[in-house]
Amino acid sequence: MSNQSRVVTPGPDDRSVITADRQVLRAPTEWMLVPPGDPGLTRRLKASGPTWTVQEKVGRRTFSRGVWASRASVECIRAALAAERATPEYAQKQAAGAARRQREQGEYVSDFRDAVLRFLAFHSRYGRVAAQLADAVTAHATPVGSGTVARTKRIPVCERAEAAVIAWMRHQTTAYDHMTIAHVKGKRREVRCMLAQQSTALLERYRRGHDVNTTTCPLHRALSQPAARSA
Repeated sequence: MSNQSRVVTPGPDDRSVITADRQVLRAPTEWMLVPPGDPGLTRRLKASGPTWTVQEKVGRRTFSRGVWASRASVECIRAALAAERATPEYAQKQAAGAARRQREQGEYVSDFRDAVLRFLAFHSRYGRVAAQLADAVTAHATPVGSGTVARTKRIPVCERAEAAVIAWMRHQTTAYDHMTIAHVKGKRREVRCMLAQQSTALLERYRRGHDVNTTTCPLHRALSQPAARSA
């Protein structure tokens, strides 16, 4: 069973896994579990021979729980990587990669904020409100590793911006986080759709330039919070 690579889920104890067809397998005694966090090591382990990649789905997200592999392979590859990572060339490569990622992230944040502003399309009298909202949504949605819709590449940036605005408003301008929602299939989606319609109607007032009562407007109240102002 250990002579082929597999994607598995955690088993009933710390040395067992469950296969896609629900078999419970025990890791060979000469294998060890390598925790997640070192992509270079993981890639080389998978290329060197059979491995079991442990993944666990929590909600809609899938998390890595590590890779089972031969202890001998792990120790050999770790030693080779340590030697490589001690060289000046590796340090230069890492610095160049970090600078590139920082530049790309900065460009994406700017592009995403522009997409949010285009989606909002507020009347000119509410230009300052649009800028505040765009800043707040962008600060929440774009950090690397945030897991928000803004980080997905499966839909165009304009759709990401729209979804991020509606999600931000759901949490900041409605009672969603404090609602008791029945554990009935489709009920949470139904509530989200209802709240999205409310948020869209509120945004439309700003788009049309209608008078807004700043005392009662949930968007104005949300943007007046310290966290929103500093975003």
